[in-house]
Amino acid sequence: METQTLSFTLAGRALSLPVDRIGAGPPALLLPALSSIATREEMRPLATRLSARHRCLVPDWPGFGAQPRARVALAPDTLHAFLDALLAQEPGPYALGVAAGHAAGYLVAAAARHPGTFRRLVLVAPTWRGPLPTAMGEERRPFFGRLRRAVEAPVFGNLLYRLNVSTPVVSRMMQAHVYADPARVTPALLAEKRRVTHQPRARFGTAAFVTGGLDPVWTREDFHALFGPDLPPVTMLQPKGAPRRSGAEMTALAEAGLVRAVAIPGALAAHEECPEAVAAAILSAEA
Repeated sequence: METQTLSFTLAGRALSLPVDRIGAGPPALLLPALSSIATREEMRPLATRLSARHRCLVPDWPGFGAQPRARVALAPDTLHAFLDALLAQEPGPYALGVAAGHAAGYLVAAAARHPGTFRRLVLVAPTWRGPLPTAMGEERRPFFGRLRRAVEAPVFGNLLYRLNVSTPVVSRMMQAHVYADPARVTPALLAEKRRVTHQPRARFGTAAFVTGGLDPVWTREDFHALFGPDLPPVTMLQPKGAPRRSGAEMTALAEAGLVRAVAIPGALAAHEECPEAVAAAILSAEA
């Protein structure tokens, strides 16, 4: 595996982001999820298993990752612009595009903006609605915006953020819906994920994601509308242990006939928890 740094200008700010390259063969772009503990490293087990057939490119998202975060305006437009800039520097064409969780909507939208760039897409446990809108309802988005601003505030915001990424909170989150097997949340893994949450300026990405500020759309109908007729074939890998509300959205996407659905083990981080099964599901379509 080789790690490089790519430079971008996003929302008027210059920033550099690390990308991993691993494998040989037709290129594949692997996009990690967006969450408090998400990094490109979570894609490495899957990339390793795809590397015999694909040359994998795995970037970190702006505002996320296991390194100090550059301060950049975090909004859907910024993340769409990031993928445009990435595809300008690394144009492919890609035999495969893989996106986990909240990255799904951004990958699908990028494929529509860049026809011919991807031969096929794979969405692993796709989501489009952040944790608080999912748990508390869309009607409270004004409150979520105020909460985000509170977490972003100097001094008080950092204290509020530390309370919400304490060891017990992160452990409960990982056991409840990130992994299907609670025993996977060992002290070593928990320490690794806590390291992610303690990176400088990490609270800005977390606040944006958790409050729905990085939701690519606000309704199921708008999410389904992303799947237009000009997209390449799309496969959705739906974990059997997905949380109830997120799983219902995946089922609705499949029942709408917009994707080919394949059941896999795991929960929202199935690509990290069950990389063998995810890789097998991806590669079986190429056989």
